[in-house]
Amino acid sequence: MLHHCCILIFHTEQVPSSSGWRSRFDLYKIEVNVLFERLVPKLRVNTVFDINLEELHRQGYRGIITDLDNTLVGAKAPLATPELLLWFAKVKELGFKLVIVSNNNMDRVSRFATPLDIQFVHQARKPINTPFLKAMKLMELQPEQTIVVGDQMLTDVLGGNRLGLYTVLVLPISVKDEGFGTRINRRVEQIALTRLRKQGLWHEEDKR
Repeated sequence: MLHHCCILIFHTEQVPSSSGWRSRFDLYKIEVNVLFERLVPKLRVNTVFDINLEELHRQGYRGIITDLDNTLVGAKAPLATPELLLWFAKVKELGFKLVIVSNNNMDRVSRFATPLDIQFVHQARKPINTPFLKAMKLMELQPEQTIVVGDQMLTDVLGGNRLGLYTVLVLPISVKDEGFGTRINRRVEQIALTRLRKQGLWHEEDKR
């Protein structure tokens, strides 16, 4: 859908201003601009290890909804790394609750999360609201207390921003291991980034 939005925006200027369609296109452009703005995370970092958890806790955040593949570990990595285990321990020590929300299947997510005693939502269909709301219900937290961490603008960031959550975008751990659907998302992300940079909403110090 976002790809189609991009194409339509580029052609609206060709519609005569006297046309009734022009006013409709103007409204459409406003809606699409809002959509693009929702692709901008509150914070961009290289990895989850670069997130200042102490500061976010001081700001009142108490829960973390995190993606799995290419956010916590590579898409084909079955288990947590030693460094990630230490990060989970820090999350728990600071008093955060954590839920993994992944678009991947039950087998993949449960094999990773169950040994760590981490709650999860699988086949989430992000960016729809349902999995984020379910995760917050599991943590018994409100949107203003919740952080979303992920490596995709079209799923994690868009879904989190729609609900008013604090969104954190990390760089993907291993792009070469991504599936076809994710690769399509990456192409659309590049289209979105071009527009966001032109609008001054995505600064050049970003890591993408």
